[in-house]
Amino acid sequence: MQNHYVALTEILDSRSVINTDAIDVRYHVDWGGVNPCAPSLVLRPEDSTALSKALNYCNEQGLAVVTQGGMTGLSSGATPLVGEIALSLERINGITELDCEGMTMTVKAGTPLQVIQQAAEDVGLRFPLDLGARGSCQIGGNVATNAGGNQVVRFGSARALVLGMEVVLANGTVMRSMNKMIKNNAGYDLKHLFIGSEGTLGVITELVLRLYPAKKTQQTALCALPDFASTTTFLREIMAEIPGVTSFEVMWQNYVNAICEVNEQVRQPFDEQHAIYVLLEAEGCTQDQFHQALFDKMEDGLVSDALVASSLKDSDAFWAIRDGVADLMAGLNGFATFDVGLPISSMEDFVAATDNALQARFSNINNLPLGHIADGNLHFITWTGDPADVKPIYDTVYEVVHQFDGTVTAEHGIGMSKREYLPLCRSSEELELMRVLKKTMDPKGILNSGRIFLDE
Repeated sequence: MQNHYVALTEILDSRSVINTDAIDVRYHVDWGGVNPCAPSLVLRPEDSTALSKALNYCNEQGLAVVTQGGMTGLSSGATPLVGEIALSLERINGITELDCEGMTMTVKAGTPLQVIQQAAEDVGLRFPLDLGARGSCQIGGNVATNAGGNQVVRFGSARALVLGMEVVLANGTVMRSMNKMIKNNAGYDLKHLFIGSEGTLGVITELVLRLYPAKKTQQTALCALPDFASTTTFLREIMAEIPGVTSFEVMWQNYVNAICEVNEQVRQPFDEQHAIYVLLEAEGCTQDQFHQALFDKMEDGLVSDALVASSLKDSDAFWAIRDGVADLMAGLNGFATFDVGLPISSMEDFVAATDNALQARFSNINNLPLGHIADGNLHFITWTGDPADVKPIYDTVYEVVHQFDGTVTAEHGIGMSKREYLPLCRSSEELELMRVLKKTMDPKGILNSGRIFLDE
């Protein structure tokens, strides 16, 4: 690898290549923390031209490369395998253009999501992709994994917010398709090949993002519901009465209890406990309209109780419960995390079937469900206290997902952690076509090899 270090330093510069002993541990593993491994080298190109030269060399030499962004993933997609070179996009960052009239922003792939959100807000616009890791995650990684987040119900996932892109292919070819139009039907829309492909087909280096007008009003409430059946009815009816619903986050009672136990700053929101809690946000309606809609649902018996935020502090307190999952996971010794997707109509039966399957196999199981729900996305944090049980937990839950014709990942991606379960939610024909695309665009298999496909 020393010869490659010398060659890549000549192609780039000494600042852009980090050799073995100087590699920081932050390049060893993503946020999931599974199987950390030091890369053989770290490449930190400063622009797409430098990245193109580096990839061209790696392709010619047959050197495996793993692309790294903010390292906030949970699927081991950015964690190096033995002998891999880490390609960090941290220096390819910054806002290239902010078009207020056209409501677009052109950004480099290594730009943190929160920087983009703030830049849009500063000019009276908004970029609605939002998730808990906003301060650390990078937009290139968000798009490469087709991130979802808290406002998918209104604005869609990352895919819906990308208009154009620059991407560097495995052989160093730079494909620049920086479209700024919402409607462009000229031939294949190639950007969709790379959105959600987890860096296996090319490295995203720059993006044109779609912006929206800033919200003028926002109403937030934490609602208590008696059961899941009431929750789905509440979702359907509240969206009909308040078209501007942006978030509908559902948390089960045991999840809320667990968050309150691990974080002394988070308190039980109601005097009594309830089966389901819904964090509801809406915009474009008055406080009176919001209050009346909730009052009507309480009168109908769909909602048992509700707290309406009267300040940003109140709203932050509600979100602290939903976002408290990071505090919970930090204190666990071996756990499984899930981001499964399935039809809303199947969710109640799926949760019950999952609980039953886990309890039948494990004597001391903890299973905490929560999710975005409105976009068909459920999350679980599941553990027994024994790290040896993590793999059997995944096996058990994903088998139930398969029985309900769901997907093993709705937003976090396959990475390395879910690749053996991919056949449970994709047909053999789909998998074969995926492999054809991979072989065509990366014939030597240097880009994120071993992610998505188990047999790579």
